[in-house]
Parts: sequence; structure tokens; C-alpha cells
Amino acid sequence: MLLNQLKTFGVLIAMTMFLLMAGFALGGEVGLTIALLFTILFNVFSYWYSDKIVLKMYNAKEAKYSEYETLNVLIKEVSERAKIKKPKVYVISSQVPNAFATGRSEEKAVVAVTTGLLQQLNERELKGVLAHEVSHIKNKDTLISTVAVVLAGAVAYVAMMARWATLFGRGDENASSLYQIIALSLVAPIVATILRLFISRSREYLADECGAKIIKDPIGLASALEKIESYPHKFEKGNQAAASLFIINPFSSKYFFKLFSTHPPTHDRIKRLRKISMSIQ
Repeated sequence: MLLNQLKTFGVLIAMTMFLLMAGFALGGEVGLTIALLFTILFNVFSYWYSDKIVLKMYNAKEAKYSEYETLNVLIKEVSERAKIKKPKVYVISSQVPNAFATGRSEEKAVVAVTTGLLQQLNERELKGVLAHEVSHIKNKDTLISTVAVVLAGAVAYVAMMARWATLFGRGDENASSLYQIIALSLVAPIVATILRLFISRSREYLADECGAKIIKDPIGLASALEKIESYPHKFEKGNQAAASLFIINPFSSKYFFKLFSTHPPTHDRIKRLRKISMSIQ
């Protein structure tokens, strides 16, 4: 668990340094300052509004106790075991089984599940999924993921500025410098995206482990992951940028390289959970 935390923060530092290098390469101290201001503005916006945007994106509705009693009872039980405040619960009308957690802090946290998840999982499996999402909240993954996305976006923006700078206003540069800027503008967003996705994958492993230990039932979550992964259909609508929020990528990913996957392989996650089950019996 500690190793995963260290890896995550190491990658965040690497992304920040990469952004600083890109900004400085583009415009020296002025470019560096612009890049930092741009990042701060997007961080502030993401911090306050990212949860509302995602819930609106999927037309999520609050799960009233009178309609979703079991769901509310389970999330309360899991939250108490995790020693955090019970998050608000929302439901997305979709037959595709899935779930995600969002919110800028523990006090503002939200867990959203699809109607398909409620219909296709038994109570033990649902509890495992909720424990996974509560772990994301407890570990502050929603905030970390937001920072990672913003840093990656800032790097991509600086890279775009670099490409435009090679076309306009940089005629005084020698050929070698121009080639370096072009190379940086092409490589920077790819590297930033890979680092962001690495964070997403490592936080999924951590949430699996923490969630399993909270409820002392890794097999419930493992069984849920098998069902969600084997469901034949994926979301037809939605934003691919939000894919990393879900417990399993809700969009078709067969055409993407493993390096660009938002989630670790499900069979690896299940294998780890079964190993954890052996250690806590």
C-alpha cells in the first residue's frame, strides 16, 4: 500500500517537473510563469466543479432511501467501517454495470452506481464495489486524479503553444533549437498522458486492496469485477476523459494498447484479490 502511494506521488512530481521544463523551454521564465498560472486556474476550476460536471454528464439522480434502501444501508455500513462520513449516493440509468466515486473532499464525496450494477450483482458483490469506491474517497483518490488530469492537460496546452511558437515569432532561433521545441511539443503530451494513466491504474490496485480489507471480503469484489468485465456491452455515450473514474473502463478498449489503458487488467486485479483473501483468512 505504501509503495503504491509513493509511486503515485512520484509520478505527480515527475509530471510537474515535465510541465516546468516544457514551459521554460518554450518561453524561458515568462513561459514558465504562464504555464503555472494556467495550471492553477484549471486546478481551482476542477477542484470546485469536477464532481458536478461528471454527475451531470451521466444524468445521475440522487438515490433516495425510500427507493434504494439496500444501497443506502450498505454504503452506510461500509463508510462506518472505513471511518469516513457517509457519501451521497447517486444512480445512473444504464444497463451497463459500473460505479465511480467523485467529489473534492470527504465531506463532498459522491458514489454513483448504475441501475445495471444494482440488478446484476448480489448483495455481497455490491458491498465489495461500494467498499472499493469508499476506499477511493478515504485515500483522496478523487483529488489526486483531478490534479493528474489537470497537469496532463496543462502539459498538452504548453506543447500546443510550443508548436505555434515554431510557426510564428521564433524565426530568430537556429534550426537545432526549433527541432528541440518541435520534439518537445510532440513528446510532452504523450508522456504526460502515460503518467496520468499510470496513476489511475495504481490507484485502482490500491482501492481494491483497501476496499477488500475494510469489509474483510476480497472475494465479493473479485466476483463483482468478473461480472462487470464480462458484461457484453459498454457505454455508447459519455466522455472518454471520465473513464478513469469508473471501477472498470465503461467504454470499449480493445483497440487501445495496454500502455494507454485507464485501468489495470481485470484478471490481474482478481488474482491480487484472491491472494489478499488467503492472507486475511
